Amino acid sequence: MTYEPDIDRTEPVAISDPALPRLISVRQRVKNAYKILTSNSLLLSGTLILLVTVLAVACAGWISHANPILQSLSHRVEPPSAEHWFGTDQLGRDMLSRVLYGGRATLIIVLFSALAIAPVGLLVGILAGYYGGVIDTLFMRITDIFFAFPRLVLALALSAVLGAGLFNAVFAIVISAWPPYARQARAEVLTIMEMDFIKAARLSGASDMRIIVHYILPLCASSAFIRLALDLSGIIIIAAGLGFLGLGIQPPTPEWGAMISEGREYISTAWWISLFPGLSILLMSAAFTLLGDGLRDTFDPKKELSQHDQPTT
Repeated sequence: MTYEPDIDRTEPVAISDPALPRLISVRQRVKNAYKILTSNSLLLSGTLILLVTVLAVACAGWISHANPILQSLSHRVEPPSAEHWFGTDQLGRDMLSRVLYGGRATLIIVLFSALAIAPVGLLVGILAGYYGGVIDTLFMRITDIFFAFPRLVLALALSAVLGAGLFNAVFAIVISAWPPYARQARAEVLTIMEMDFIKAARLSGASDMRIIVHYILPLCASSAFIRLALDLSGIIIIAAGLGFLGLGIQPPTPEWGAMISEGREYISTAWWISLFPGLSILLMSAAFTLLGDGLRDTFDPKKELSQHDQPTT
């Protein structure tokens, strides 16, 4: 006969696994993200279009087995058919394969540009708003100089000076796109600096770096992220414009803007050469526009305040 300790089976047993709270937190975050995604039709539509497009571009080799740069003059300028769903171009290259692989080049430009635009703008705006004085005046005057030029014109001018290529195209887009983020971040920092928790942090002896990184940057990053989502459609247009003028990624690598430029001479006889890259640009721009509008509507604090201020019946 074995002795069993007197344990109340009705009491909950504490689980000592340290990974459990983290797992519950991840599940809760996924549940919250799913709730936010399904509660806004614009956000859901943009996300679905973007996911489908990214998956198609990533799986280009499985969807189309044709080589996007392999020429076949015997099959040049063939209309869409069962063998070539999007037809062939003036050099006999499969258009479906070129559109899919061209999406990779466009998305790489957009991704690298997005990773640099917001940090540059936030850095300039936060430093200008936090320190003020000469730094604020200098940074804002530099921002005004870039604001004086239209974004597309400035990007084209920089690309023409620097030359064609992926890095130069990304650099031109970043230089032409960061000023609005700096202005927005500066305005937010000036408001945040008047809040009590910033004054308390200074009185407690927190350094400038700690205040900027731990208090100011998280409050400015969310609005910059929403603005970036709204700007991605314009970045795609600029990237396509650079490719159209021969200032982006160079042949034989397929790129949507360059493909439209190649097909403009055949627009009356082989419309598919320019149509499908153009539709791809339109689809991606629409996806990012819907995504940005959905994020703005979901996380706009002014909208929430206006809803709370409405009288109840």
